[in-house]
Amino acid sequence: MKSTAAPLRVALGEYDIGWHEPAASLDRASAIVAAAASSGTRLVVLPEMCTTGFTMDADFAESLEGESVAQLSNMASQSNVWLLAGVATRDPDPLTHTAKNSALMFSPDGALAAVYHKQRLFAYANEQRSYIGGDNPVVMDVDGVRVSPFICYDLRFPELFRAVAAETDLIVVIASWPAARRAHWDALLQARAIENQCYVIGVNRIGVGDSIVYDGGSAAYDPWGIPLDRSIIPGTADIASVSVSPGEVGRVRGAYPFLADRR
Repeated sequence: MKSTAAPLRVALGEYDIGWHEPAASLDRASAIVAAAASSGTRLVVLPEMCTTGFTMDADFAESLEGESVAQLSNMASQSNVWLLAGVATRDPDPLTHTAKNSALMFSPDGALAAVYHKQRLFAYANEQRSYIGGDNPVVMDVDGVRVSPFICYDLRFPELFRAVAAETDLIVVIASWPAARRAHWDALLQARAIENQCYVIGVNRIGVGDSIVYDGGSAAYDPWGIPLDRSIIPGTADIASVSVSPGEVGRVRGAYPFLADRR
């Protein structure tokens, strides 16, 4: 189905996440959200575990009623934008009390509109010892654009993306992807756009966390795999925004109906 929704402006909010420093990290995130909103952005995307860095210390995981979640909600409502942010979350049930690596989508009124849990845990860093993986993808409507969030290591598993391809216009991958493997990040993001014929945006962090160097490389591709034009958001040094048009997804898929040949 071809969408008639207006183009969606998306901010790629990469920043230096304070290691185990939620207060400092949220301050940096808040500045990005406010600047993006003032420039007309409708969706702001922040990296994986944007309050703590990619930590295996599950003591930092919060319930969905936790302080960091509440502050992210306030950012969305105060700036009247959609906000996608990575947070380590915890089931409040004392019988389970399990932690998950999550992507939280807040609506412009601050409501928690969707929660995605990372499906593939990074065993190389023993992530599975601290968190449990999710089982399902998420597709949600953001101002008429169908958006599917994924998290970091998910990117290496194309079957996860193929599962939502026909129902999505925009795939967003939030990450803490080390500089040592940046070439893979670049190649896999573009590949996901080409094979699924939809927009793909990846938002990575910068800085150093737990002695690991992150060099950003946040990227955005159109449904043909071509890098999107970027605009630097006024009031920021290098935070970019891009425009996503769901009508272009329909046009590309109509002209080249490759998804119809899936088995």
